[in-house]
Amino acid sequence: MARAGERTPPDDVEALNDDPSHDGETSAPRLFKGRPLESYTSLATNPYLSLHAELGRPAMTSEAAAACKGRWHEEFGREAPLHVEIGAGNGFFLSGMAARHPEFNWLGVEIRFKRVVLTARKLLKVQAEGWSRITRYDGNALPDLLRPGEVAGIYLNHPDPWPKRQQAHNRMICGDWLDMIATLLRPGGDLKVKTDHQLNVLALVKAMEGRPFTLVGRSDDVARDGAPWPDDVVTNYQRKFNERGLPVYALWLRRD
Repeated sequence: MARAGERTPPDDVEALNDDPSHDGETSAPRLFKGRPLESYTSLATNPYLSLHAELGRPAMTSEAAAACKGRWHEEFGREAPLHVEIGAGNGFFLSGMAARHPEFNWLGVEIRFKRVVLTARKLLKVQAEGWSRITRYDGNALPDLLRPGEVAGIYLNHPDPWPKRQQAHNRMICGDWLDMIATLLRPGGDLKVKTDHQLNVLALVKAMEGRPFTLVGRSDDVARDGAPWPDDVVTNYQRKFNERGLPVYALWLRRD
């Protein structure tokens, strides 16, 4: 997740459109997959490394989450649509959605151990541990955790735009990433993206071309026009940008 305080919207949208580094086809970044806790040299100095494993459900280690691939219904003890948030951050969105929709199974993926712990605590606070999980994993490596067509909905909130040309390999939203999403979503499944940087909107729209998605809705200012979907939770970054009077964009894509 990016740091909201360092972002400003691009000044020249046409310049972004003309820049080939924003063509939506940039290769996906290298992956930071889970590994055994004992392999981390900072285990003794970072309490969140061990705490995320000691908490138990709804927190899961990366190894435990990978073992659930194709059988998340067994982990949750029921058959229900599986919804996934990529980059759960501090857990405001995931806990809010899990509290609103106990009829779904929820999985959050977050790369930072501390944020996994913070999200788990929020899920416990809203008593959603029965139908929600949070694990430390890379959002670009979801096929490790999910089989094709296993997911009903995917949410991505405020991905880092990496706006400089030399940073292009770090961008999450690209053609390769959208191919992965298309594989994981079942037909009729939804991808819902909120971002505070227009660069991500342009990249996603371009990446859609030739891929099995339909644009269901779009908002270029969620605070002004509302989200394009009927049910939404305001993220922490979204609140900060609202306070600064800056737009948050939203795109709703449906898998064909």
